[in-house]
Amino acid sequence: MKQLFSNVRGDLFGGITAGIVALPLALAFGVSSGLGPSAGLYGAIFISFFAALFGGTNTQISGPTAPMTAVSMLVIASIIALNDGSIEKALPAILTVFLLAGLLQMGLGVLGLGKYIRYIPYPVVSGFMTAIGLIIIITQLLPLVGYYPKEDQGFVKQFETRAEASLLDNTLQDETGEGTLTLKDFENTLKRADEINDAAILEEAQNLASNASSGVLGALKVLPNALQNINWIELLLALATIVIVIGFKRITTAIPSTLVALLAVSGVAYGFKLDYRTIEKIPEGLPMPHLEIITQFDLGMIAPYFFSALTLALLGAIDSLLTSVVADNMTRTKHKPNRELIGQGIGNSIAAIFAGIPGAGATIRTVVNINSGGKTKLSGMIAGVLLLFVLLAMGPIASKIPAAVLAGILLTVGISVMDYKGLKAISTMPKDVRLGPLKLSSEVIIMIVVMLLATFWNLIYAVGIGMVLASLMFMKKMGDLTAKRSHVKPLLKEAVWEDEKDFPEQLREEVFIKHLDGPLFFGSTSDFQMLSEQVPDTASTIVIRMGLMRYMDQSGLYALEDMLIPLKNAGVDVLLVKVPSQPRFMMERIDIIPDLIPEAHIFDNFEDCLVWIRKNVTNEVAI
Repeated sequence: MKQLFSNVRGDLFGGITAGIVALPLALAFGVSSGLGPSAGLYGAIFISFFAALFGGTNTQISGPTAPMTAVSMLVIASIIALNDGSIEKALPAILTVFLLAGLLQMGLGVLGLGKYIRYIPYPVVSGFMTAIGLIIIITQLLPLVGYYPKEDQGFVKQFETRAEASLLDNTLQDETGEGTLTLKDFENTLKRADEINDAAILEEAQNLASNASSGVLGALKVLPNALQNINWIELLLALATIVIVIGFKRITTAIPSTLVALLAVSGVAYGFKLDYRTIEKIPEGLPMPHLEIITQFDLGMIAPYFFSALTLALLGAIDSLLTSVVADNMTRTKHKPNRELIGQGIGNSIAAIFAGIPGAGATIRTVVNINSGGKTKLSGMIAGVLLLFVLLAMGPIASKIPAAVLAGILLTVGISVMDYKGLKAISTMPKDVRLGPLKLSSEVIIMIVVMLLATFWNLIYAVGIGMVLASLMFMKKMGDLTAKRSHVKPLLKEAVWEDEKDFPEQLREEVFIKHLDGPLFFGSTSDFQMLSEQVPDTASTIVIRMGLMRYMDQSGLYALEDMLIPLKNAGVDVLLVKVPSQPRFMMERIDIIPDLIPEAHIFDNFEDCLVWIRKNVTNEVAI
């Protein structure tokens, strides 16, 4: 507690400045998510306060971020689509998924998995971040020009037939769900079908139109319609916002350019009474908890979204711990990764209960906090309290903000979040993978695959596929590299070791000596398996010197077994010299020792082995 108040003045300035920076982004991320500006603001309030209080990075400022919002947007859209396009119906399931993500994040911290996050390959992160930027940019093109598909009568009209069929189908499902249909029930169904009026069909068609235009592919599909129905006032407001956000940074960074753009463009639009679309009304008063997501918890309802919740948890962990590293470098401190994950999980869980969107450690806000004097957890808590004050005191004013302004801010966020360092490296990375006539860089392939899949298909699956590709390519590289340095290949003629120079010449044809130098693992098994085929027909005994083979994996173990079985069947004696403990342990587990190689055929050194050979190997020529 004493440490918490050791830098009150600096933490006050840092927290207030970080909160001001977070305000426009929180509103924008809330709108982008599909739950409205209040969801972004609630998320920023609770995550900032509780992640700071319980986290393991003193100067970190947390809240909704671009990556977390992009994944949340997909989760929200998919659940809403399953609930007849109604946010009210879908909200309990959405918040339950967010709560589960927070709990999983806490679990990662409790299990001590924070230190393993750093092993996620850079190409996967690079492709993912670039995809996030593209998703935000493309999905904001429609509000940027003031086009909202569900308000385009021509576009909505295309869905009226489907809407009527959908309403009829829902009516039939409701009736059949009540039990066996009687003739009277069927008559009631027909009456209910007759009650489907034009207003209901229009509402359902608008929901279908909104669903069809959601996401990247949906936005691109209706973009031609948007370009034919540009609202020039909305477009000018968005462009003015973009110019100020980008241009004001060149003048000074002391004042957040996003806040300047938000106040300036909103002030002009409101002052000149322009005809523009405002953001959703922000509820007045304190945020109220949605306890029904706990009291009415339904595992079956969220089971299909478990992987989505896990992805949010992992993504938030990565985002937060990367920001923690930045904070460490700036403050010369050391964060506690597992405690940070617990703090982030607590913040996200509480935010979910109050209908806030998930978040993570935010790099820009953390840097602003440190540069403004923040040094302790108090700075992050102050940032959350400031946002709560804005909600209580300025909610009605914030509701007058033009939607186009937030679209402009989000577009600049999308541009800034893309990984340009990774994109620039495409032409310079070493080309180490051959695909037919083409030779490409494995890192570039992973990055592009993740980027394209995440942008046009599924963010969640893209990361999983990227991780699998990265692992396979890493295994191949390590296998190739180790195999080059390993001497486990089936060479008939090998260099004679020093202690073999006095080997009886008359037994050279009878005894075949094989040296294993390096690990016997999946990367070298294909060559090793050929060894039994290349043993000379004259050889009655094989000596395998294993002193330099310190490791054997399961692939190598079975390759050795496959080599020994035909030799044993052919009556060839196999002698092992200087077997390291790990390979011996592996061989004993599947009974290679003693079934295929008895203890009497295992020697600590070559001298003892040579004694056995002199006693047991005979030749027409006397020894």
